[in-house]
Amino acid sequence: MITAHALVVALIFSVSLNGYSQTAARQAGNTRPRSQERSLPRATPEAVGMSAERLSRIRPTIQQYVDQGKIAGAITLVIRRGRVAHLEAVGRMDESKPMREDAIFRIASMTKAVTSVAVMMLHEEGKLLLNDPVSKYIPEFKGAQVAVSSDDKKSYTLAPAKSEITIRQLLTHTSGITYQFIGAEPWAKLYKDAGISDGLIQSEGKIADNVKKLAKLPLMHQPGERYSYGLSTDVLGYLVEVVSGMTLDEFFRERMFRPLAMRDTHFFVPEEKLNRLAAVYNQLPDGRIKRMGDERDERSYLTYSASFQYKGPRTYYSGGAGLVSTINDYARFLQMLLNGGELDGARILSRKTVELMTVNHVGELFGAQGFGLGFSVVRDLGKGHELGSVGQYGWGGFYYTNFFVDPKEQLICIFMSQLYPANDVKLHERFRTLAYQAMVD
Repeated sequence: MITAHALVVALIFSVSLNGYSQTAARQAGNTRPRSQERSLPRATPEAVGMSAERLSRIRPTIQQYVDQGKIAGAITLVIRRGRVAHLEAVGRMDESKPMREDAIFRIASMTKAVTSVAVMMLHEEGKLLLNDPVSKYIPEFKGAQVAVSSDDKKSYTLAPAKSEITIRQLLTHTSGITYQFIGAEPWAKLYKDAGISDGLIQSEGKIADNVKKLAKLPLMHQPGERYSYGLSTDVLGYLVEVVSGMTLDEFFRERMFRPLAMRDTHFFVPEEKLNRLAAVYNQLPDGRIKRMGDERDERSYLTYSASFQYKGPRTYYSGGAGLVSTINDYARFLQMLLNGGELDGARILSRKTVELMTVNHVGELFGAQGFGLGFSVVRDLGKGHELGSVGQYGWGGFYYTNFFVDPKEQLICIFMSQLYPANDVKLHERFRTLAYQAMVD
């Protein structure tokens, strides 16, 4: 019979041994880093209706691309029914550093989903309506004009906008606002001459400054008549600041990142985390890759940098391209959406708001597929030419990151690497296929 004294001694020994084992393992690099302590729960693939044997096809595919010198490294994550079935880091995050599960990536346009959620949070609080004109909150957009380009693209005439830009049109990229690096004349030159930042370089001042300059420029088309990807989400970022009375950085941290335990998602990388920031690689004309330095890369109307999130001003919070994150942090954000707006007791949105965000709002304007309030949306599986489900939503980032969420299958998949340009690499498309083919229920 075990005495009370013996039980206490055993308990103390167990706790002591467990503490020693965790410390020793951490020193040996065998446990998850502190930043991953709030990871989503793991499960065997079979426990969530997936095949371990089929999921094992992912690693050699990624490794092949590393061995061929097409990418330096990548992390892939597959979550089903709220549990991690696959998470692997392959290759290197820098010249001599192996890729690690808590590596930090520039997620660029995957920031757009976060900003869109912030807008919808304010919508839920009754502080704005989706069909409100943007000028109600940012007066500089009042009286917008549209640039009508000549046939030879060398000149344009101005015509008054038929209607004001609405918040919904910013969320769906049908506002007529574009990016200068899209390269279409005359807007690319107009943006460049006006000193508009695309959010991919060291930017002086604040997002308000860029948006107010942008508001003075003509639109690419009449509001609501076309889909034109661009700085609409940066305008939304400033809108969040105006309506909430907080900087976008503060709003994200206080209203989303802390409640969701997204401890490694930032606009600018803290000094103590720089050793975890993955390097960006450029694809050369012959297909080989080369590590990008701190200098800017200029290609016609495209100017981008790998260093703006740790070197230079730290005042410009780009709602469309500014964040860095880990695959674990972004998974928590996506799981919140898949759960209908809640994760681990933190409710960010209502279920009905998530439903609204993840249906098509643009008719045929986005081509074969649809676009919701911040994401692309699959509306016809046959026209998508890939495995998936109707209702699947997702997006990607400039530096070669990508995600999709399939509510029907309760599936989240994230791919993260750091490469620009990627040209014909098409690795995240292969990853999508490899994730879906592993489903067995």
